[in-house]
Amino acid sequence: MTATLRATPSACPACAAAPSAEALAELAAPKEARLILSLPTAHCAACMSTVERGLAKVPGVHDARVNLTLKRVAVAAAPDMTAETLIAALDRLGYEAHELDPGTLTSTAADKAWRELLMRLSVAGFAMMNVMLLSVAIWSGAEQATRIMFEWISAAIALPTVVFSGQPFFRSALAALKARRLGMDVPISLAILLATALSFYETAVGQGHTYFDAAVALTFFLLAGRYLDYRTRAVARSAAEELAALEVPRAIRLEGGQEVTVAIADLRPGNLVRVRPGGRMPVDGVVVDGTSEIDRSLLTGESLPVWTGPDATVSAGEVNLTGPLTVRVTAAGRDSSLHRMADLVAVAETAKNRYTSLADRAAQIYAPGVHLLAFGTFLVWLWLSQGDLYLALNIGVAVLIITCPCALGLAVPAVVTAASGRLFRKGLLIKDGTALERLAEVDTVVFDKTGTLTMGAPEPVDLHNLPPEDVALAAALAAASSHPLARALVTAASAAGLVPATVTDLREVPGYGVEGRHEGRPVRLGRAEWVGAVPLEVTATYLDRGQGKPLAIPFTDHLRPGAEALVAALKAQGKAICLLSGDSRGAVADLADRLGIADWTAGALPEDKAARIAALSAGGNRVLMVGDGLNDTAALAAAHVSISPASALDAARVAADIVLLGQDIAPIAEALDVARRATRRIKENFGVSALYNLVAVPLAMLGLATPLMAALAMSASSITVSLNALRLR
Repeated sequence: MTATLRATPSACPACAAAPSAEALAELAAPKEARLILSLPTAHCAACMSTVERGLAKVPGVHDARVNLTLKRVAVAAAPDMTAETLIAALDRLGYEAHELDPGTLTSTAADKAWRELLMRLSVAGFAMMNVMLLSVAIWSGAEQATRIMFEWISAAIALPTVVFSGQPFFRSALAALKARRLGMDVPISLAILLATALSFYETAVGQGHTYFDAAVALTFFLLAGRYLDYRTRAVARSAAEELAALEVPRAIRLEGGQEVTVAIADLRPGNLVRVRPGGRMPVDGVVVDGTSEIDRSLLTGESLPVWTGPDATVSAGEVNLTGPLTVRVTAAGRDSSLHRMADLVAVAETAKNRYTSLADRAAQIYAPGVHLLAFGTFLVWLWLSQGDLYLALNIGVAVLIITCPCALGLAVPAVVTAASGRLFRKGLLIKDGTALERLAEVDTVVFDKTGTLTMGAPEPVDLHNLPPEDVALAAALAAASSHPLARALVTAASAAGLVPATVTDLREVPGYGVEGRHEGRPVRLGRAEWVGAVPLEVTATYLDRGQGKPLAIPFTDHLRPGAEALVAALKAQGKAICLLSGDSRGAVADLADRLGIADWTAGALPEDKAARIAALSAGGNRVLMVGDGLNDTAALAAAHVSISPASALDAARVAADIVLLGQDIAPIAEALDVARRATRRIKENFGVSALYNLVAVPLAMLGLATPLMAALAMSASSITVSLNALRLR
């Protein structure tokens, strides 16, 4: 909020120039708090409406706007508003939320580039239609005066259009020439500029052989291809920046027994920080006071919280669940484990960006070939015509135009767009322009477990087989806790129609469980050792009823729909399958046995997953990584190609090349098949372009190519490429 100073009329010039007291007071007033929260589970217009209306009811919130594409909400609120208050409000609405640091997020440069490209495409399309109409009149035998007038009108339309709409190609070509290399945009730019310049000269001298229609049409078709290519990657952003934004921007530092909120950059090793229940760890450190349970699922993939207490090590990004903790800082900011993970992702992304697409590889041969052919034709005709520079230049430019980079430029975007449309209808969103080509090369598939092959939500097993009165008692105790198992137990008991028992003196013991009194007896629900039970091999919570042997309530995590079908389909395709999980050995072994995956690893840290992917890649394997957690981001970025569910954390989704929109994971097998067929279509399009050039180029080299022939041939090749791509639909 910016205060505007207004000078009021006064007899005294000094008074008139001085700001009013009200304006000074407005300047001195605190600014609005601007907070940005990640919303991993928001997915539709109803979510957007619910979040915005729900936050608007929070006292102190001035405005809330949800961006579904980025899955974020931007909140303008009173200066004393905290992210914790907003996160708690969103939790009551049923939405998971994480605070993001606005200072580390990307700007709107990508959106501006997309709008600029669309604007240049629109201008080229409008100009092309008008120049084509004028060209029809010229080609149909207009009178001399009419023809000259139409040519000048065409020039007036084409010249500013080429200068304006051709900027993306001109800038790229100039950068390539400065780097002493030839890319696809060099012959494109040369063809457009020479065609326009020669046409203008022809118009000025009255020769009548103009290429304005071909130059503008070439610009339009190539911009269309560039736009399609850009749209396939419009939603892709840097996972490293998203990870950095997930770092907690502020922390509560203890100074002389007082709590002081400071920026993370102000923390130093040895400082003491307070982390309240529900808050994320702002630093790496060691617990010096308090006990609690820590949710490490974002970092390690462990499906269950772990106990922590004095002398336990904690890491930035973990969530403190049940009790307040005092932590001595060992690393903060750029030195934290979360930031080191962001560095891992950045390195992996850089390596992946070195992948060269089929179009780029074709351009490495095509670009110098076109130049040599056109230049050779120019020299031959210069010799045959005994130095007629005008004739030789005219034929040389015709060769450069009719070789038509248009079909080659559309070959990949047209196929990617058609394939992306088909996969989108199957629940898969392609984010990267080269993802399909890389997916077609996959021979090894690596899966995460929790949230990927399973739903990541524990549910009680055979609750109906347990005594109803015991389940009602357990539900009453569980209602006092925010532990994932407790919440799942309350939900299951409610779904079964059970009314919680009456329990008094409820108290949650951080890191252990909940205790209270029922019918005069002390009762407990929590960890096995706390209630005196023998722990099972599976995930479970334990109920001490105050009499007799404690009751074990086991939990399971259901398979994601389509998991069994996907693994079977991948085996049928001959793919090697590997399961990498940060979860416990028993849980991973049980899932691997159910799905028939022989190669599995439990207890894997983020760096372990990235290292395994790197080792497989170094061995010549082309790896597809499928994961959903913060602990998977480095592996997703390091893999040859990667897929993440829409329910995944923001950082995992942006690191992935493909997003699985629905719960059913089976369409991944079809995506591999579509990718192989898409690669074939791309190669076929290159063949169409080559065949076209074999027919058209000799005509141009013999001086037989008229502007009409060039324009029609160019359009025919582009339409053929597009129709071939549509076969994928």
